[in-house]
Amino acid sequence: MRILLIEDDRLLLESLQRILATEFEVETAASGDEGLYLAEQNIYDVIVLDIMLPGMSGLDILTNLRKQGIEVPVLLLTARDSVEDKVTGLERGADDYLVKPFAMPELLARVRALLRRNGSLKQAGVLQYRSIQLRLKEQEGYVDGLPLQLTVKEFTMLEYLVQNAEQILTREQLYDRVWGFDAVTSLSIVELYVHYLRKKLSKHGLNEIIHTIRGVGYMLKEDD
Repeated sequence: MRILLIEDDRLLLESLQRILATEFEVETAASGDEGLYLAEQNIYDVIVLDIMLPGMSGLDILTNLRKQGIEVPVLLLTARDSVEDKVTGLERGADDYLVKPFAMPELLARVRALLRRNGSLKQAGVLQYRSIQLRLKEQEGYVDGLPLQLTVKEFTMLEYLVQNAEQILTREQLYDRVWGFDAVTSLSIVELYVHYLRKKLSKHGLNEIIHTIRGVGYMLKEDD
């Protein structure tokens, strides 16, 4: 699971990142403009978003994302506790609202709840598409109960494909999700790892479950 944390208070940002990183992969941004750029890549499972940011505000980021059709769950952070502020955030498209100061266990609980609500995280820590089952905590993949023997990056790629089953994912989205923005390898690594996944899935009769969308990317879809 990958979380985007957008917060301009450096000490709070570092503290929240440490807490979230105990369970998730976390990327951070300290300004509105940087936060919007990262959020627009649409590779995150949840965005934790401060409202008061330098440059573009959190509410403006949220409005921009929803106008673009990006429906990733958003948890707003704010120092304001008025009903009007909460209503404004929810009407802009926020999924939940947390008022500062808050307890760290509550933050984790709310993020987990958003992941479950969005279908990214199951109660038992299992993600499934047809005969493919992913055990998230152990980072293990199975087909009809038989192990796939996935590497960490293979698991991350298959997890992202399963989360977005029957939807097209671009090569860039897969690259950013699996290797991150700071990776130095080339985009062609995506094709290599798709090949690795296909080879392992083919041993279980899933020869053509990862479809190539020419000129765009890939889609996980089992033909009926």
